[in-house]
Amino acid sequence: MKKLLLGALAVAFAQICGFAQADPVADFYRGKQVTMVIGYGPGGGYDIYGRIMAKYIGKHIPGNPTVIVQNMPGAGSMRATNYIYEVAPKDGTTIGTFARNMPLIGLLKTNPNIRFDPRKFTWLGSPSTYGDDAYILWARKDTRFKTIDDVMKDQEPWIVLGATGEGGTGNDISLLLKDVLGLKIKLIPGYSDSGGINLAIERKELDGRFVGISSLSSTKPDWLKPDGLVRPLLQFARRERHPDYPDVPTARELAAKNPRALALIEIAEMPYILSKPFVAPPGVPADRAQALQKAFMAANADPEYIAEAKRLGIDISPIDGAGVMEILDRLSKAPPELLDFMREREKPTEGGG
Repeated sequence: MKKLLLGALAVAFAQICGFAQADPVADFYRGKQVTMVIGYGPGGGYDIYGRIMAKYIGKHIPGNPTVIVQNMPGAGSMRATNYIYEVAPKDGTTIGTFARNMPLIGLLKTNPNIRFDPRKFTWLGSPSTYGDDAYILWARKDTRFKTIDDVMKDQEPWIVLGATGEGGTGNDISLLLKDVLGLKIKLIPGYSDSGGINLAIERKELDGRFVGISSLSSTKPDWLKPDGLVRPLLQFARRERHPDYPDVPTARELAAKNPRALALIEIAEMPYILSKPFVAPPGVPADRAQALQKAFMAANADPEYIAEAKRLGIDISPIDGAGVMEILDRLSKAPPELLDFMREREKPTEGGG
């Protein structure tokens, strides 16, 4: 009887040990805290996406760690991008999100402040591929800018737009379209975050800005009402006009007769397929990296997450990490002469642009 009891205990102990060894990823994350680094201040579109992902991804990571948010604004999110790549723990306890054009800027290697290779991040994916979104130039309705034609006329005053800074999407797209389409834009960079730009527009310090539909619908929904503050003038990152704005032309339409301008716009629009990038640092152990990647896609399919995203008015059309790597590969293989132009465009200018 004693031998039978000892044998049963041995079997039970072996089973317990086997269970403990069966999921080392869950063992690692159980009771731990994961930090979600957001490359902008509170209240903007990236912050909305970062916080909703932080709310749901933990329940899909084995071991169900607690996920906390850390806003890290600065240099159009370059500060956070460098931090995730260089400084953040590489054990799977840090994930983050930054500007969609950071990967392109990293590939071009023109900014001396860049300390990351976008191809070496542990890519989780993007919750939005701009399937139901558009990056739009909005202007206050009380300005003289009623259509994009008014922005193309060399007539003073030029439209005054706000942006966060070099590396920020609003900054770089404004300057690119100023170059290739001849938009008459006076750009005021240096705002700390999206909320600061919106406040400046409300105070009439700015005429408008470039920002996505989903970002405005989640942060300034009143602006989009028929009697709202702004009107759309131009759509970017769209092959066709967004169904909600059938009378607003796309950048591709304006560039249709200029093959070089059209090709440059197409390159600049590619990052929008990874509209809200999410990564972990390079060097995360393979099993934890895979668990984070699976958890990211599972969160995007979570019915509660989707319902909350719908309430917030944000686009959910996810792409996984492997899909992101394919995009980066396509960007790196774009025609050299076009990439050279983009490098010239992305070179930092003295005094911040």
